[in-house]
Amino acid sequence: MHIPDNFLATPVWASLDAIAMPAVALVSRRARTGTDTSRLPLLGVMGAFVFAAQMINFPVGAGTSGHLVGGTLLACLLGPEAAALVVTSILIVQALVFQDGGVLALGANVFNMALCGVLAGYLPFAWLRRTKWKYHAVFLGGVCSVCVSGVLALAELTLSGIRMPPALLIISGLLFLANAVLEGAITTVVLRSIERMNPGLSTDNAEMPERPGRGFSGAVALVSLLLTSFGILVASTAPDGIEQLALKLGVRWNTPVLHSPLANYEIQALGTTWLSKAGAGLLGLAAIYTVCVLGSHVLARARRTYTS
Repeated sequence: MHIPDNFLATPVWASLDAIAMPAVALVSRRARTGTDTSRLPLLGVMGAFVFAAQMINFPVGAGTSGHLVGGTLLACLLGPEAAALVVTSILIVQALVFQDGGVLALGANVFNMALCGVLAGYLPFAWLRRTKWKYHAVFLGGVCSVCVSGVLALAELTLSGIRMPPALLIISGLLFLANAVLEGAITTVVLRSIERMNPGLSTDNAEMPERPGRGFSGAVALVSLLLTSFGILVASTAPDGIEQLALKLGVRWNTPVLHSPLANYEIQALGTTWLSKAGAGLLGLAAIYTVCVLGSHVLARARRTYTS
């Protein structure tokens, strides 16, 4: 789902960078007043969990893999503004630290997944959250989130002059749809499990009067550590949808703008061993957790200043 560098034409990625930066600033401003302060402690653990889950690629067919994006899950738990900021933080760390997604294409990835993807995933849930169709809405939100992000990515490639034969375009769309269905299913299962673990986090309520318990945060942290350390052993090594499309079209993207010692989620000095991958993942987990916790403190302070 991440668009690497060298895919998009300069006018396309530059325009999306110019759109994404003020859009994220606007979302950040809205998050100061729109995010329930009782949910701010979740930013760190849930951001780390989504990062860990994104490291686990699963096969979606035709030699292609996908992974959880997590925007809908975060939006259901934290609200759309906070979710967009968490996904943006994850995308920034992935691009700068792990070279997963292009640095120049960062604006496009933020626009596709953190802004439009989160909004598309949240709307069905917002409309049906207090009805018996709530979990159907969660599933639909996960599907819509990935479909919207995928369609935007394909449109941006087309605008960049990359010609895609109709048959290949249809196959790419079907693969995105398969990934979207799995996104919806995983999001629904995880959200149900979270609500059973901590009923105080019920998404039936607009407000959550109590903070998440330490047991819940500890459990999510433990799952994140296990996914990062051992999930990579069973993760698919097949390219994702965008990379597979590039291979089919003969587009080269292996010339990164910057070189990181943790590129491809490996500690380069340790080679391609399990220790290398797990170590890099744990460093990323710590980075995401730290960024999101700092962000939650900034939002909480801004909220207190706003209401005082």
